[in-house]
Amino acid sequence: MKTQLILLSLLSGLVAHAADTTSILGAGATFPAPFYQKCFLTYKTQNPKIEITYNPIGSGGGIKNLKEQTVDFGASDALMTDDELKDGKEILHIPTVMGAVVVTQNLGAEKSELNLSQGVLAGLFLGEITKWNDPKIAELNKGKTLPNLDVVVVYRADSSGTTSIFTEYLAKVSPSWKTKVGSGKTVKWPVGQGNKGNQGVASVVKNTPGAIGYVELVYAEQEKMAIDAIKNKAGKFVKPSLASVTAAASASAKAMPADFRVSITDADGAASYPISAFTYLLVYQEMEKVKGAEIVKLLNWMMKDGQALAAPLFYAPLPAATLAKVKEKIKTIQLK
Repeated sequence: MKTQLILLSLLSGLVAHAADTTSILGAGATFPAPFYQKCFLTYKTQNPKIEITYNPIGSGGGIKNLKEQTVDFGASDALMTDDELKDGKEILHIPTVMGAVVVTQNLGAEKSELNLSQGVLAGLFLGEITKWNDPKIAELNKGKTLPNLDVVVVYRADSSGTTSIFTEYLAKVSPSWKTKVGSGKTVKWPVGQGNKGNQGVASVVKNTPGAIGYVELVYAEQEKMAIDAIKNKAGKFVKPSLASVTAAASASAKAMPADFRVSITDADGAASYPISAFTYLLVYQEMEKVKGAEIVKLLNWMMKDGQALAAPLFYAPLPAATLAKVKEKIKTIQLK
C-alpha cells in the first residue's frame, strides 16, 4: 500500500509538472539552426516552464509543416510565395537574424581560399568549368597553384532556403543560369551530388577532394573550411563576414516592405557580400491564447536578448531600423 501511495504521488507530480509546462514545437531551416538552438536553450534557462523543440528539416519542410498546422511555428530563409500565403490562415514573416551563404571548396591538402567572379561561380555549378586549374579560375587567383583536380559539385538534396538564396543569386548574375536552371528551394541541378542539410553538404565537401558546395557561414567556420571571396555588384571581391552581411542589408534597407519579404542578394555597395539574406520565423497572425502568448514572449525576447547571441555564431544581428519595425509587427499578433 505504501509503494502504491508513493507511485501515485510521483504520478501526480508528473501530471502537475506537465500541466504547468507549455510545449512549443517548431521546424524548418537548417541555415539558422545553430542560432535558434542557442536561443531556445538560453530562453529555457530563464523560463523553465517553457519547452521549445526545433527540428531543422529544411525551409520547405518548415513551411509545409506550418501550413498543415503540425507545428506551432515554422522557419525559413526562402520567402513564402503569394500563392503559398493565400491558401489558409494568415502567416507572418518575422526576421530574426541575417546570414551569408558561402562558397566552400576542397582543393586537397592545402586550404586554399579563392576569388570567384559571378561568371566563374555559375560556370562551376553549371558543369561548364570541370577542372580546378581552369584558366578562368587561374586568372582570378594569380600567384596561387591550382591543382589538376576534377570539380565535384555538391548541393542540397532537400527543399532548402539556403538553395533558394544561392540559386536566386546565380539567376540574378548569370543569364545562362537563369535560363537553364532558375531559382527555388529545389532546382534540377545540371551536375553534382546532393546531400541533406547544411551540415550534410559541409561534410561531403570537407571529405571530397575537388568538391565545391554552398553552406551557411557558421557551418564552414565550425568545420574550418575554405571560404571563397565572391565578386560583388561593385566589382569588389568580398568575403562573408558580419560586416559585409550588414552592409548588404543596409544597401537594401529602402526596399524593405511592410511584410519583410525582401531579397538582399547581389546588393549595391563596395562592402556588401553578395549572397546575404534575412532568415525568418513563420507564425500565424492569429494564435490560440495560451500558447500564442508564450510564442509572442519568445519573439520579443529574440528581438532583444537573443540578438546578442548572433555574432558569436557568425550571424549578423538585425539592423536597428528593421528591429524596430519587427517589434511593432509582433504587437499585431492576435490571441484568440
